[in-house]
Amino acid sequence: MNAVVFACMDADTLGGVQQVTHTVAQGLALRGHEVHVIGLHQAPEPFRYVERPLYERHVVQGRPLGEGVRWVARGRVARLLASIGPGYAVLTSPGAVSWLADLLPPRLRAIGQYHGSYERARGTTHLASVRRDYGALDQAVFLSPEDARRFAEEALLPNAAHLPNPLRAWPDRTSPLDVPRVLGVGRLAPVKRFDRLITAFARAGRTRGHWELHLIGDGPELTRLRAHASSLGIGDRVVFRGRVPAARMGQEFLDAAILGLSSEHEGLPPAVAEAASYGMPSVAFDVSGGVRSLVLDGTTGTLVPPADVETFTAALSALMADPARRGRLGAAARARAAALRPENVLDRWETLFAHIRR
Repeated sequence: MNAVVFACMDADTLGGVQQVTHTVAQGLALRGHEVHVIGLHQAPEPFRYVERPLYERHVVQGRPLGEGVRWVARGRVARLLASIGPGYAVLTSPGAVSWLADLLPPRLRAIGQYHGSYERARGTTHLASVRRDYGALDQAVFLSPEDARRFAEEALLPNAAHLPNPLRAWPDRTSPLDVPRVLGVGRLAPVKRFDRLITAFARAGRTRGHWELHLIGDGPELTRLRAHASSLGIGDRVVFRGRVPAARMGQEFLDAAILGLSSEHEGLPPAVAEAASYGMPSVAFDVSGGVRSLVLDGTTGTLVPPADVETFTAALSALMADPARRGRLGAAARARAAALRPENVLDRWETLFAHIRR
């Protein structure tokens, strides 16, 4: 088996990129690959995604990567990479590509991932970074066929492919969808726009006072979001759960009926995929090809124009009022999510490795 190296700017923060990295790393290690996960700097509050990792974990340094320590960090990474056998290096972000691509020895074939959407990249410096750096790699990997096509066309990439994020596991039970609870899952950060989800829930729940909104995650928006819920008169029905260990997340999906995705931007959101695997429909803003690949409007959930809180409210209210429809959409969501079963996505990773070798 080959060595596989995953390199992140920060490998242990609570976030989607990190969850996917550790999930794939563990899966490939279980298949016999020599796997390493490198974080260029230490997370302020490390989150443990895998209880018993079968892969090697490396943190290059404890402090953020300012210019004063850039060359020290690069030297440490170069020495680490020199100790690893032939295989593949997966650089998980434009920052990781910029920092590390030129340090890779020839025996490590370079794969550049982008975990965001084309829409996200176009509105930031990411598109220029992908255009500048990813074409020289052995493979550039995006989250959906639509994203891969648009990057190939707009960033002129000859090596674009798509490979979705895997689920952490495939559950053997599904939610009965009868607990009157809406879930929001993610870091309490401005980009997630949980204020919009709280507003929509407040409006949708005016005639359904027995429903609750549970927000799972922590972050800098906590105080503001609490105040927002109180100002809308639903402070007692919005429950801020904080961090929930990865091993307990399955029960959270079993104990809820609808997933709300209110973000400004997403790639292929793990929360929507996990909810779908438990037979739960989502109401989501239409912000990326990855979201559109999971939420088929009227089939596996409801897709809403970006930032349209009024339409989001109506969609959420309709699902809260209709358990039969929740069941139909949830069953279709689970069937669609089967493509993201860990074994299916790991097969695709190994097919990608074989393609690069040829």
